[in-house]
Amino acid sequence: MRFFIALLFLFGLYSCKNEQTKTTTTEETSVDMNTEATDSLIYPEEKHFRSIRQITFGGDNAEAYWSFDDKQLVFQSNFTEWGVGCDQMFLMDVEESFAERQPPMISTGKGRTTCAYFLPDNEHFVYGSTHLIDDECPEVPLRENGKYVWPVYDSFDIFVADLEGNITGQLTDEPGYDAEATVSPKGDKIVFTSMRSGDLELYTMNIDGTDVHQVTDELGYDGGAFFSPDGTKLIFRASRPKTEEEIAEYKDLLSRGLVQPTEMELFICNADGSDLRQLTNLGNANWSPFFHPSGEKILFSSNFEAERGFPFNLYMIDLDGKNLERVTHGETFDAFPVFSNDGKYLAFSSNRNNGGTRDTNLFIAEWVD
Repeated sequence: MRFFIALLFLFGLYSCKNEQTKTTTTEETSVDMNTEATDSLIYPEEKHFRSIRQITFGGDNAEAYWSFDDKQLVFQSNFTEWGVGCDQMFLMDVEESFAERQPPMISTGKGRTTCAYFLPDNEHFVYGSTHLIDDECPEVPLRENGKYVWPVYDSFDIFVADLEGNITGQLTDEPGYDAEATVSPKGDKIVFTSMRSGDLELYTMNIDGTDVHQVTDELGYDGGAFFSPDGTKLIFRASRPKTEEEIAEYKDLLSRGLVQPTEMELFICNADGSDLRQLTNLGNANWSPFFHPSGEKILFSSNFEAERGFPFNLYMIDLDGKNLERVTHGETFDAFPVFSNDGKYLAFSSNRNNGGTRDTNLFIAEWVD
């Protein structure tokens, strides 16, 4: 559900004040990663980007995750021109772009999918899907009593598939929501969000689904977790209702499979759940965190500086909560930053260069510290 949360913010809070349209060549469908990329897509203040190139050109595309060898990306899209009615999983080589053709779909095409991630063999991936319950796309509620909500479908389970789209295993079969799986860079563990305790908590398991361990145990939504480069820590987003009114509202929504995503902060802990602490206290929505390759900083998306819910930009912060730095400078939406395993590139989603539409596309930037 990491992608869906972004779309709710984007669609619900979108303004007629669009960011300045920038130009880029879209005729090519294959780009050499070693050639100079299009730097006209970089805002002047974005000093951490040496070059940048756009790799999708329509629809809503997000959560592009690298294979362990950095040669491929798996991502999710609901681009209707690719024949899907809601989010499905697609595969690309990192040198490709999809201006004029469709990438291969590697999910079943049934139900709704979310949060794919490569396994260490580079030949399989994990992802969440609702297809066991219904072949059709589930209903998407957007508001509850005037407030933005997103669903935590109890039909989500986590599956393993090969790069031809064949499901080769099912990792979860507990009642309720199981999704948002990501894999440790060490290749030994998966972290995911589950409702099996009655609340949305983090769990870890071996990559074969064994040895399930509960990581968090505090009221509120815990999700969108990623391991540190050495596999010893987890960074994630969480809501923490405190007042009686907030707690009652959270529990009521959750009982109906809904969560409000507008107030979240980042938390960090050891991979076993010990030494849990809050990393940010910025207000609004702080989410989609990912470790810097050094393991000493976190890159994340936030709208804490926004007065009307937007824009969302990327920020970087030290593990002690100090030295907050703004990384992107758009006027609408930048999110889902994910570093390549070699630390040289950053994949992220953005509304830049969408011609004033609501399209969210994928970009790869050459990173500079």
